[in-house]
Amino acid sequence: MTTLVSIHSFRGGTGKSNTSANLAAQLARTGARVAVIDTDIQSPGIHVLFGFDEDGLGTTLNDYLHGAAPIEAAAHEVTDQIGAATDGAALFLVPSSIKASEIARILREGYDVGRLNDGFRELGEALNLDYLLVDTHPGLNEETLLSITVSDILILLMRPDKQDFQGTAVTVDVARRLGVPELLLLVNKVPSSIDRDTLARDVAEAYQSEVGGVLPLSEAVVENSSGALFSITNPDEEWSKTLVALAARIAERP
Repeated sequence: MTTLVSIHSFRGGTGKSNTSANLAAQLARTGARVAVIDTDIQSPGIHVLFGFDEDGLGTTLNDYLHGAAPIEAAAHEVTDQIGAATDGAALFLVPSSIKASEIARILREGYDVGRLNDGFRELGEALNLDYLLVDTHPGLNEETLLSITVSDILILLMRPDKQDFQGTAVTVDVARRLGVPELLLLVNKVPSSIDRDTLARDVAEAYQSEVGGVLPLSEAVVENSSGALFSITNPDEEWSKTLVALAARIAERP
């Protein structure tokens, strides 16, 4: 049975794709079979973290949505990028196309969100996945509402910013109305001047939700510039340790 984990934010710029990629890598390192799918079709980018460029993407989620290929054909194995891992571990990436013509087609024609939902199930079955992580488009629209609705776990990423606080409150309310089984808040880009333990308690109280972690504002992450999976190449950084702990929290879920 595949556990579907959606990683979402109300606003862009929260570090959602970077977090999704690294969390997927850390879950795979526990020995799980994991895929991460980029459903931010209007502005895809997670493929860069795995070293893909436009010419190297091959089959993408767009091909599946247009009926040109099965969903598993768009899954590129990237297990070699997670370093030492437990036997049985596997990591796959399902990218969206970065081609301007494909993005324009999606914007012009849209796509069947029901087919995307079917794709989640088909991918889990075809690859025998333990976890499927969905990197969503920020904000609330038909596509993201679908992802939220079918999620087993919803991770809401936010920054310590008043606009993020308000937008996250709206998203939390929507998620509860939709009956999401498990909701975790993840605070990112927290300056060193803010006590992270105090912030975690305040956020948990404000939203009456579990805080899955508080990620520091890290110059090293910024300098990485999406060049690699930071938590793999820099395991001793506090940012990385926080994601390792979050992966363990998810892996221990009954």
